[in-house]
Amino acid sequence: MIEEEIGDMLRKRELSLATAESCTGGLVSHRITNISGSSDYYKGGVIAYANEVKAQILLVDDALLAQKGAVSAECARAMAEGIRALLDGDIGIATTGIAGPTGGTPDTPVGLVYIALATKGYLYHERHIFHGDRGGNKRKAAEAALVMLKKFLIDGAEGLVAQKGRAAGF
Repeated sequence: MIEEEIGDMLRKRELSLATAESCTGGLVSHRITNISGSSDYYKGGVIAYANEVKAQILLVDDALLAQKGAVSAECARAMAEGIRALLDGDIGIATTGIAGPTGGTPDTPVGLVYIALATKGYLYHERHIFHGDRGGNKRKAAEAALVMLKKFLIDGAEGLVAQKGRAAGF
């Protein structure tokens, strides 16, 4: 399982992880904590569903939320940085998007998800559009977040940049 592989890599490197989740509602945290011994590397997480929580807990700027919206690369990046700082983690990972079936617009369709990863001195995000029902979109987004984290742990920043052509971006 990918969460076991991630756990082994984090433990061996003595790195810690913190999560900030919106559209995934805690699924990333759930999968990480399904592994026995995950307290060795998992600091915790925040389910920041409401914009007020994003702003008050994760310190996402109100102006950013007003200008770019909660479903944006900028918000995902700010969430990842915010959770990393809040919990003093080595790596912060964040998800924000529209799971559906309602809530989509032409600019932010159902299934649109931004995932971001932050370390001290490094910040990366990916944009995904999933085509499933609500549960499927949440599961696919959580899996994509874990894949991003694993890729970062294996190949470092260079590995994520190399996969940029596959719906990733800065």
